[in-house]
Amino acid sequence: MYKEDEYTELKSILTKDIKKEIVAFANSGGGRIYIGIDDDGNIVGLDNTKNDIEALSGMIKDGIKSDLTLYTHIKQEQINNKNIIILEILNAPNKPYYLADKGLKSSGVYLRSGNTSVPASDEVIKKLIIDSQNIPFEEIPSKHQNLHFNYLIALFKEKNIDVNKNILKTLKIINLDEMYTNLGLLLSDECPFSIKCAIFEGKNDIKFKDRKEFTGSLLKQVNDVNDYLNIYNKISSDIQGLERIDTRDYPEYALRESILNAIIHRDYNYSGSILVSLYDDHFEITSLGGLVKGLTIKDLYSGVSQTRNKNLANIFFRLHYVESFGTGIKRIIQSYENYNEKPIISSTENTFKVTLYNVNYKENNNIKLPSSLSQEEKIVEYLKVNNKINRNIVEKLLGISSTRAKIILKNMINNNIIKSMNNGKNTYYVLK
Repeated sequence: MYKEDEYTELKSILTKDIKKEIVAFANSGGGRIYIGIDDDGNIVGLDNTKNDIEALSGMIKDGIKSDLTLYTHIKQEQINNKNIIILEILNAPNKPYYLADKGLKSSGVYLRSGNTSVPASDEVIKKLIIDSQNIPFEEIPSKHQNLHFNYLIALFKEKNIDVNKNILKTLKIINLDEMYTNLGLLLSDECPFSIKCAIFEGKNDIKFKDRKEFTGSLLKQVNDVNDYLNIYNKISSDIQGLERIDTRDYPEYALRESILNAIIHRDYNYSGSILVSLYDDHFEITSLGGLVKGLTIKDLYSGVSQTRNKNLANIFFRLHYVESFGTGIKRIIQSYENYNEKPIISSTENTFKVTLYNVNYKENNNIKLPSSLSQEEKIVEYLKVNNKINRNIVEKLLGISSTRAKIILKNMINNNIIKSMNNGKNTYYVLK
């Protein structure tokens, strides 16, 4: 039984619309088109496969740019005494491919999404072009050449770094043709990319406390955003003997490194803003572009890194904003090694997110519970208000020892009242 999916398209007859499917497969990793099989997978056959193959070859040769003939294979097969055509499209290298009569725009460039072919956005088209040319975004000449560098010059002067044309060429802000590169655009006062920050009341994004958008040179943005978040990075004090221990909600290194990581490693082929969200109990920063090809989340946790914007990273390194290449994520995780909640690193195809937990955040432990309730009932009532609980909270809530808390929690799990989540120091419990 034939069925359409990400790599398979079924066509009962040959029509000109098939060019759209061919373009989509060529831009998305390849696939197969079966002509003579209907959408339900029934073999209906073709009356004149010779003419259809000639017409199909002409469509590929004249109707699609760049030339796809080397990356397509057409063959005829007979199934149940019915003739069909199978067109195989390889993962072609010269992306983006497009309809010759539409050009390099959304109406001409298609991608495969599930079992359908969809128009590509202008941003994706631009990214495909850059990827196929293998020229990093930051090294391409900027479309904007009327740029100013007041913030960069002032900052370099503060760091005792001389600023002249030779230095700007060395840093790849100016290319050999004496044109500003996209790196120059990112560091200029006219940088079109921004960071949007939102401070929320509570643990969700229902009610705003404050929000602000930061613009200008990326060098300015990293400092402005860090200063802004530090206003909300409160200090809690704990008296231990004769000593007062001050602890910020978020380790300062982790907060700053998360901002730097988002700026240095994001994909600037996408025009959207970096998004920063601060809640009562956690912080999130989301940047565009996902992981560099070939890397996995596991690699990052192991300390492996690949810089998407190596020239930008080099400038941040020269300014001592980052201590060394590729250690940021690992050091963020290390900054939480003495706390139960650990940072979470997550990625999709087009986004990358770091989540940090507020180390001073405490659930509402002061809930008033009737004395007539059993110890297990008190835990249940607490969970109805706070959603989760851990062993330390159980000890304080019930005024019991660690051993007794473990026994009660184990009994509640066995009786299907609660279930445990995570393991080790990160274990917590929720109502089942």
